[in-house]
Amino acid sequence: MDPVLFALFIGAALASLFMSWVIGAGSSGATPFAPAVGANAIGTMRAALLVGAFGFTGAVTQGSNVSEAVGSGLVGDISLPVAGVILVLALGAGLMAVGITTGYPIATAFTVTGAVIGVGLALGGTPVWAKYRQIALVWTLTPFVGGGIAFGIASLLPRPGVPERYCVPALAGLVGAVLVNVRFSFLGDGSASGTVRGLGQRALEVDGLASGVAVTGVAALVVAAVVWWDIGRDERAGLRRVLLALGSLVAFSAGGSQVGLAVGPLLPLLDEVGTISTFTVLVGGGLGMLVGSWTGAPRMIKSLAQDYSSLGPRRSISALVPSFLIAQLAVLLGVPVSFNEIVVSAIIGSGAAVGGRDAVDLRKIGVTVGAWAGSFGVSFALAYATASLLL
Repeated sequence: MDPVLFALFIGAALASLFMSWVIGAGSSGATPFAPAVGANAIGTMRAALLVGAFGFTGAVTQGSNVSEAVGSGLVGDISLPVAGVILVLALGAGLMAVGITTGYPIATAFTVTGAVIGVGLALGGTPVWAKYRQIALVWTLTPFVGGGIAFGIASLLPRPGVPERYCVPALAGLVGAVLVNVRFSFLGDGSASGTVRGLGQRALEVDGLASGVAVTGVAALVVAAVVWWDIGRDERAGLRRVLLALGSLVAFSAGGSQVGLAVGPLLPLLDEVGTISTFTVLVGGGLGMLVGSWTGAPRMIKSLAQDYSSLGPRRSISALVPSFLIAQLAVLLGVPVSFNEIVVSAIIGSGAAVGGRDAVDLRKIGVTVGAWAGSFGVSFALAYATASLLL
């Protein structure tokens, strides 16, 4: 192998590792447990430790879909050179670092996606319009769908006719049904990915849609029954445990999605290097995110938990349920998605259901929406101009 190429790849890998750290310190490290911290269910430092561990697990077991989309699905007819990969990662990490420094959540998915497309088009690639439409649809609908679901759940939970002992287990059962149908890299036959549902069907030696629905239904009922029993014996502690479990699932989903933004640009280079596997790259990205979560996320967790809404455990649960559902949909579709956008929208929706306008900091929200809108445009423009001049 060419020593110069290998040296450049190491430089790109270091840039990817730095990007992983920035992601862990920013969006994926801060947003999953921000509602739990805001509800005083867990301390900031403990939240940072947990989100790092679950994020690493998600990166290793679910990270391939989004990584492949970022690496080769955004620009056609071209594979980014090593210098282009370094430029993408440097721009994305730099803009994210600005967000961490200022305390405002710059959207990671927007910056990295804009940088990849900008560099790719500047080097002669062709637009992949079908993927762009899919990404635009997910990005546009996320605030309305996530915030709307959170608003609806939070509006129902305090009603006397909808006691927490029954409605929260129902929500937990829904999450359980989705979880058993989530694809993991180690649950399929051989080296293929698979689901808990599929594993159960193989163990029972059954196949088909009916058996799949039955396995999913049983899993949902078991989860709902356990939560119902736990809340029944101690409502306050039970709600806290549900909240922490949901935060862990969102952190896991964040790892599976966000690692692709850091390591995805490296994947097309692996064939040239020839000695490094995709799994190794995912592990490296997951470790970078873990360290970022442990060392840099507490500031962003505090910012999100305190500045967006005043949430209790019930409203925090309302925010995390749609966050988990949207995150897993994005992983399934291979769409790079911003966890800032997902969780912040859900926090706003659940907070508005409780106290209306007074429960939400409108100025902070306005600045955040402006940061989201500008992330993609600024990243694309800088990447296109820099690549055109230097590469």
